[in-house]
Amino acid sequence: MITKSSRLSSQSGSIDSFLSETRRFSASEAFKTASEVEGDVYERASEDFLGFWEAQARKLTWERPWTDVLTWERPYAKWFEGGQLNASVNCLDVHLEGERKNKVAILWEGEEGDVQSLTFHELHEKVNRLAFVLKHKLQVQRGDRVTIYLPLIPEAVISMLACARIGAIHSVVFAGFSAQSLKDRILDSGSKVMITAEGGYRRGKVVPLKSIVNQAVASGDTPMESILWVSHVGLSIEEPSENNESKVMNYDYTSLTESAPTYIEPEVMNSEDPLFILYTSGTTGKPKGIVHTTGGYLTHAKYSTRVVFDTRDDDVYWCTADVGWITGHTYLVYGPLSNGVTCFMYEGTPDYPQKDRFWQLIERHGVTIFYSAPTAIRCFMKWGDDLLKGYDLSTLRLLGSVGEPINPDVWVWYHRVVGGGRCPVVDTWWQTETGGIMIANIPALNDMKPGYSGLPLPGIEAKILTEGGEEVTEGGGYLSLTRPWPSMLRGVWGDSQRYESVYWDTFETYFSGDGAKKDADGYFMVMGRVDDVLNCAGHRIGTMEVESALVACEDVAEAAVVGMPDEIKGEAIVAFVVLEDGVVDSDQMMFQLIQAVSDQIGPIAKPKRIVFTPDLPKTRSGKIMRRILRALVEDRPVGDLTTLANPQIVTFLEEKV
Repeated sequence: MITKSSRLSSQSGSIDSFLSETRRFSASEAFKTASEVEGDVYERASEDFLGFWEAQARKLTWERPWTDVLTWERPYAKWFEGGQLNASVNCLDVHLEGERKNKVAILWEGEEGDVQSLTFHELHEKVNRLAFVLKHKLQVQRGDRVTIYLPLIPEAVISMLACARIGAIHSVVFAGFSAQSLKDRILDSGSKVMITAEGGYRRGKVVPLKSIVNQAVASGDTPMESILWVSHVGLSIEEPSENNESKVMNYDYTSLTESAPTYIEPEVMNSEDPLFILYTSGTTGKPKGIVHTTGGYLTHAKYSTRVVFDTRDDDVYWCTADVGWITGHTYLVYGPLSNGVTCFMYEGTPDYPQKDRFWQLIERHGVTIFYSAPTAIRCFMKWGDDLLKGYDLSTLRLLGSVGEPINPDVWVWYHRVVGGGRCPVVDTWWQTETGGIMIANIPALNDMKPGYSGLPLPGIEAKILTEGGEEVTEGGGYLSLTRPWPSMLRGVWGDSQRYESVYWDTFETYFSGDGAKKDADGYFMVMGRVDDVLNCAGHRIGTMEVESALVACEDVAEAAVVGMPDEIKGEAIVAFVVLEDGVVDSDQMMFQLIQAVSDQIGPIAKPKRIVFTPDLPKTRSGKIMRRILRALVEDRPVGDLTTLANPQIVTFLEEKV
């Protein structure tokens, strides 16, 4: 149970931690016995760090071996220098000689219920056809940038791998960003070709993606030369308006690819050649183009997928993330496919046409591994256990969580209700910048604690630091990765100064921007962004702890807390609370929640105010936008809302706050 505890660290500049978690869960003996994860993996990584990563890299297929495992000149790393390989070869060609040739690689279901499956052989042919078109018809050369703006359909994966095959750098933009956001990313990357669709489905409505693309390039001031569009929803293609300044050529995807050759020689890439750019939000408002290279990224993607998810050859693996996010890159495309795993993809949302859609899909397709976000899991919990009772989820054998920290009671619900008490839950911490999972328990080897991501993966070194850079051996502070790792970002596209200042100016080592705590067993609990830490009466309190205390109340589905200026405390806590369906907010409910926080954490963390709301402002990847909540309580402009999945909730909260 969650219990009140004393401050764990009295070191200057650390973050106070008030909650401790005593519940522990273990994978079954049958799970452990069937696991192929080597029992000495931690010891081998600790004894020979470079040798360990070299052994992981050897599990890829290289055209030429490397001469140096690591060259490190802070803050720049080069991994497997001299080595040459191709990412698409490692995801496709390597599986064509044996039984996997006719194994399903991509199993896809659309929002409207249509199903498509592609074997590794079929996926290979489609990737090669598109690669030929890009290189020989659209003149995309090695190192050129290609923007991908597609719904979650097989062509999104095909496009990424086709770029990788010819050495082009792909920049995937989530198909929900506005025309201006799309244009900003085209301009920053210098992209010359766009792959899109005429439209996509979103909760039964059609999003006119090609129209958004036309708006993004209409002024003629982007480097865009060609647009290749997929026919997905049957929308007619708009002709450019008369005042359109763009000279961009438009091509039908099907007509160009259907007659293209089914094989093109893969480009031999250097290990440190960029594989992709992926944009993530920045505090300045300008998105950061995170650069990941080929050899190191692919090494970690393949390794971490195999070890964390304990993948097996008969798995049907479902990562619910869109390819527009790093989770979709690493754990929907490159990680699973390089391991020869069948990947399930679903185009729609969890609540359309009904709130049991995910459970239908798991039963229908025999999903064995399910990897989703805490926001979605909290929604499932809010919607109730009854939605799951009519479905056979017995094929599930492992559950995962990614994104925000998962509250302990939500973790327990996930394990008990979705996993039937038999499925291990891997709570993974990592970032766009890290490229792959950094902290997560390996269930075949470690016990699990609700709310704790667990131990750094073998080969990863993480520490909790004070503001002065001193290590906190037990307690709260700032989460830093203290040794280079293969999939680390190689910079911010076109802005080396920003890379150095954002990630390397705070400490000598990489600063994640997150607060975290470490317990006596060495387990890490991530407590949220340092920007979200509350300074309350001289105590620095992580938002995750207060939110977990609120979510632990049976009537609460979701909560987010922020600080507001207070003359006495410096900052007072304001909690935004989403109640379970059917629960009515009241003054009595507010008192109960405030008292619950006081009982579990202490009077210092009692919210000054609770705002009841039907939803919280979230990005399309499911992260709660606390900066918007802070702006609301401080009566400041909320800023750009283009990344929000539910901008209408801001209007509601403006009136409520």
